[in-house]
Amino acid sequence: MPMIRETIVTTLNTEGKVHIAPLGLIAKEEGWILAPFKPSTTLDNLRATPFAVVNFTDDVLIFAGCLTGNRDWPTRPASRVLGAILDGALAHAELKVDHMEEDEQRPRFHCQIVFEASHTPFKGFNRAQAAVIEAAILASRLHMLPREKIERELGWKPQESFETGIRKTVQWYLDNQTWLRNVQSGAYREWVARNYEKRE
Repeated sequence: MPMIRETIVTTLNTEGKVHIAPLGLIAKEEGWILAPFKPSTTLDNLRATPFAVVNFTDDVLIFAGCLTGNRDWPTRPASRVLGAILDGALAHAELKVDHMEEDEQRPRFHCQIVFEASHTPFKGFNRAQAAVIEAAILASRLHMLPREKIERELGWKPQESFETGIRKTVQWYLDNQTWLRNVQSGAYREWVARNYEKRE
């Protein structure tokens, strides 16, 4: 099985706008294979502008941020290809697409390395950082997996549907008006102060 390196890939559209996305690179003897999913901006950009910059980073916030809509990370122009380097990258590789294999789900762009550079030593991930990357990978694929497969592998099913959960939540608030009034009035702060203020 080929090695996959989890990276942040930057690509450009025809107007020069930078797109930043997490992507696992597939190793080959000389260069890398990029296999973005259909549909995706990375795929569209590689078809239009056959270059990419692979950024190796230990900043897991970039992986998580891209999945939550934050793609505004500082970049600078690449050295040898039309592309952008993440400012915080530990190392980067500038790629040129050599040829493409079509695929129904993930077209494969076979790339040659035009230039690569190291900027800062990689000191490894701690467990929390590794967990963020794994969670980001899973979250990016959840919409592609059948619900039954997710439930079977997790061994968990929700006890309520959205509709029954909302109904029970509203009913709970209606049944607990005293609690709700105390929260809204701020009276609960007196209880917290009385019971916890002098504890060490």
